[in-house]
Amino acid sequence: MQITRRGILALVAALAATPVAAHHGWRWTNTGEFELTGLITKAKLGNPHGVLTIDADGEIWTAEIGQPWRNERAGLSDDMFEPGTEITLLGHRSADQDELVMKAERVIIAGKRYDLYPDRS
Repeated sequence: MQITRRGILALVAALAATPVAAHHGWRWTNTGEFELTGLITKAKLGNPHGVLTIDADGEIWTAEIGQPWRNERAGLSDDMFEPGTEITLLGHRSADQDELVMKAERVIIAGKRYDLYPDRS
C-alpha cells in the first residue's frame, strides 16, 4: 500500500508542477518578433522573473521581464517600473494568440533601450 501512496503523491506533485514549468524558458512563445507599447499598470518584480501588467490601447497585457539579476545587469532598477510609466517591450508573444502574454528580450523606457538578453537577436 505504501507504493501506491507514493505513486499517487508523485503523480499529484508532477501535475501540480506542470503549469509552473510551462512558462519557464521560451517554448510557450511564438518565434516571431513582437513589439508592445503601453502604460505600466502593475509591476510584480522578483524571482523567478518580473511580471508587468501593461495597458496597450485598452488591451491589458501580461509581460514577463527578467529575473532581478538580469534586470540589474541590463541597467534597470525596480523604481523604473512605476505605474503610469510608458514602456515599449520587444520580444515574443504567446504562441496561443488568445493570450495577451509576452516575454520581453528588450525594454525601452524614456527612449533608452535595455537588453535583457543581449545574446538573442
